[in-house]
Amino acid sequence: MATERLVVVGGDAAGMAAASQARRLRKPGELTITAFERGHFTSYSACGIPYWVGGDVDGPEALIARTAEEHRARDIDLRMRTEVTELDLDRGRVRTRELDNGGRESWTGFDKLVLATGARPSRPPLPGIDAPGVHGVQTLDDGQALLDTLDASSGRRAVVVGAGYIGVEMAEALIRRGYAVTVLEQSAQPMSTLDPDMGALVHEAMCGMGIETVCGTTVTGVLTDTEGRARAVTTEDGEYPADVVVLGLGVRPETTLAAAAGLPLGESGGLLTDLAMRVRGQDHLWAGGDCVEVLDLISGRTRHIALGTHANKHGQVIGANVGGGYATFPGVVGTAVSKVCDLEIARTGLLEREALAAGLRFVTATVEATNRAGYYPGARPIHVKMLAERRTGRLLGVQIVGREGAGKRVDIAAVALTAGMTVERMTALDLGYAPPFSPVWDPVLVAARKAAGAVRAAGF
Repeated sequence: MATERLVVVGGDAAGMAAASQARRLRKPGELTITAFERGHFTSYSACGIPYWVGGDVDGPEALIARTAEEHRARDIDLRMRTEVTELDLDRGRVRTRELDNGGRESWTGFDKLVLATGARPSRPPLPGIDAPGVHGVQTLDDGQALLDTLDASSGRRAVVVGAGYIGVEMAEALIRRGYAVTVLEQSAQPMSTLDPDMGALVHEAMCGMGIETVCGTTVTGVLTDTEGRARAVTTEDGEYPADVVVLGLGVRPETTLAAAAGLPLGESGGLLTDLAMRVRGQDHLWAGGDCVEVLDLISGRTRHIALGTHANKHGQVIGANVGGGYATFPGVVGTAVSKVCDLEIARTGLLEREALAAGLRFVTATVEATNRAGYYPGARPIHVKMLAERRTGRLLGVQIVGREGAGKRVDIAAVALTAGMTVERMTALDLGYAPPFSPVWDPVLVAARKAAGAVRAAGF
């Protein structure tokens, strides 16, 4: 039997999980694996960068799950600092350029191809946006560049553009490093991944932590000093001095190669795959990680969610299928959790605007409870918002904002969503109870009980 050739484009979570799983299932004589990574690091946790910057973890070594040498020891030909510049699907080959070797180019053939090209940070084309002192935080190289700027700066003023997950996490990291932080957000409230009423709770808490949070403002550019370095961020409403600027505007799928090759893309620009993570219309091409869109189990639509949890699962599925087995990735419910200082923020399922876009009729219920029994020391407020389908009572989404123990409660709702539970059925869930951990009625169940009442009151 002829040896098959697998080529993997992208050396982080999805790509290397696929390569490693395929290697476990196929012997070296049966399958050769060549992987290309344009950066300096492989198999690392980009989610940990804010905590590295904030000093909670050492890095970057602490954020690397497996080094290039470890992959090579498993008979994976991993070529670092090598960029794939073209896909030739008709001839079954990729063109590469060596970034540290004078730009030398070559072609590599494949029988099976995995695209795991990740995502790219959103960077609007504004004046001064590429000036020294303006940083994205997508890769470990980005994290090191930001730390170098912070170490060299004599000032202590930071502006974070964008108040999504990365924005609020970076705001905390900079606060911990002694910076005065201003967060600028175009939406009416921070955390647009929450409904505005829940985002308002985050806004209030951030201001209480000393983070100046300016919402409803549009950034128009970055001003520079006589040496060309960032000195301020301008908006339609004013100017905010800055010794360092961090962009937290989210990411988009990196599908430049895929688009040039004519592969199918979804509304967000992510690659479209089947449940086996095979690119639609392609027999020998798979894709996973931040460059794809996946099925939303609640709305029935595809969506782009850039999370390492999904990327690793995609890679496992791809590796199983490439290696001769069979596996599927059924979809997601959109679970995410974050924090800013001691405030925990979580959501799963649909927001109100997403439910409306999906054509769903729904009711909402919002409750304020405590994270522990009210009489137990350290009890703090926790807010839970729940969406339920109006006619059936099916759970559609949950958002949680609170202190210690609030965030991971979202996992209760994530399981309920995946199981297709109604809010009425959720009220009978047998959750763990003791005063240090929860009131007798957990806040999630209180919200479910209130939502069930709203469903009954709404009727048909």
